[in-house]
Amino acid sequence: MTASPPKVNGHTRPPALQVLGDWQPIETPAASQDTSPAGATSDLVAQAQAEAIRSKAWAAAEEQRLAAEAEQIAAVKRAEAEAEAVRIKAEEEARKLRLANDRAERKAAEEQAASEARIAESRKRKADADRARADADRQAEEEQAAADAQAAEITEAEDRWRGYARGFYIVCAIVALPVQIAAFYNREALWLMAAPLMLEGGAWVVLKGAAAAVASRRPHWHYRLIAWLLAFLAAGINLWHGLIAFDPATAIGTAFASIAGPGVWDLHEHGRIRKRDGKPTWRERGAARKRAKEEAKQKAAEAEEKQAEKEAADKAAAEAAQKLAATRAQEFPDVWKHALRLAAALGETTVTEAIWDRAHHDIEGAAPGQSVDIITGRRKAEKRVEAASTGTPVNTLGKTTNAQRVPHVPPGPGRGSKTGPKVRGVRRSGDAPRFSGVARKQAAITAKTAAEKKG
Repeated sequence: MTASPPKVNGHTRPPALQVLGDWQPIETPAASQDTSPAGATSDLVAQAQAEAIRSKAWAAAEEQRLAAEAEQIAAVKRAEAEAEAVRIKAEEEARKLRLANDRAERKAAEEQAASEARIAESRKRKADADRARADADRQAEEEQAAADAQAAEITEAEDRWRGYARGFYIVCAIVALPVQIAAFYNREALWLMAAPLMLEGGAWVVLKGAAAAVASRRPHWHYRLIAWLLAFLAAGINLWHGLIAFDPATAIGTAFASIAGPGVWDLHEHGRIRKRDGKPTWRERGAARKRAKEEAKQKAAEAEEKQAEKEAADKAAAEAAQKLAATRAQEFPDVWKHALRLAAALGETTVTEAIWDRAHHDIEGAAPGQSVDIITGRRKAEKRVEAASTGTPVNTLGKTTNAQRVPHVPPGPGRGSKTGPKVRGVRRSGDAPRFSGVARKQAAITAKTAAEKKG
């Protein structure tokens, strides 16, 4: 018997019909039955056995067919699942690749934009630097041109001033020489007429020597002194002879000419000397004195302001110290009294922080801000917080039984009677532990403080 395919034309095949008996052709006539009782019984048994075999074979074939169909369906589902997994994996890889490509593209775009921005910034900085350099060069050229123009103007002015001074000197010499020549005129000694030339020319020569000394940075005062002596000598001759031989106007004019020529030239040399030595003018000296006065005034104002601020700070500090002292005296009278005694004993006029720390340690046995009550309260609060955090009850020394592990006084033997008082215990040396040194010291301080309060 063969198994039929599970599907036909894409549709599930309907279950096969059960066949009871042998397959026979339609045209085949029915077999004649034996009417004998024994043969009929054996045929029925054989038919039943054959039918059972056929049913079993059909069930096995159907089971195989169903198993094959289930396996095929499972294989199809596995193939579809694998294909779906491959598709999902491919889509995920494609998505990751697309994201990676997008990320790479964005990164490349960002890098390109950053590179372009850096290039633009570099070009901008270069352009700014070139512009600044060009501006600086142009400004330097303008300043140099202005300085050159000013130097040329100064040089031209000095040259004109030198030419004017020289021309004025020559004019003054021309005016002064005739009177001097007339003063030295003598038919017996005509050579004396060269004396005025000696006086005027000598002054000129000496002034030229002064100019050379100025140029070579040598002492020049003696040249100028000799030139002035010669000028005054020539002026005296002109004044004396002019008053005798001519009128006072001629005498005074020629005397002035003898002094004015060398004087104007000496003024020119004096300006050169001042410029060479870098000495300030009257206006510059006045401006410097004015600036010095303003700076001194500003410094005095700043000093006064600093002094006022210092005085205000000192006053505020003194007031704060007084307020602190009053607060300490009010809040901690015992510690404050002890601190005053310590300050007097140590030679201090006020209670310093070191003295206050020591006094607080002496009286309270702890640093400032700490005391027995504060420490006890803090520990109790810490225990309450711990109990609240852990959910355990708070056990304090006052609530526990036999909190003091080692009693200081030994117990007595008991009551004298059931209704009478307790019998006091007999004290003996060494029957109780000794107090520590710190406890004995603190007890002594407490007793002393109590005695001082009573006294």
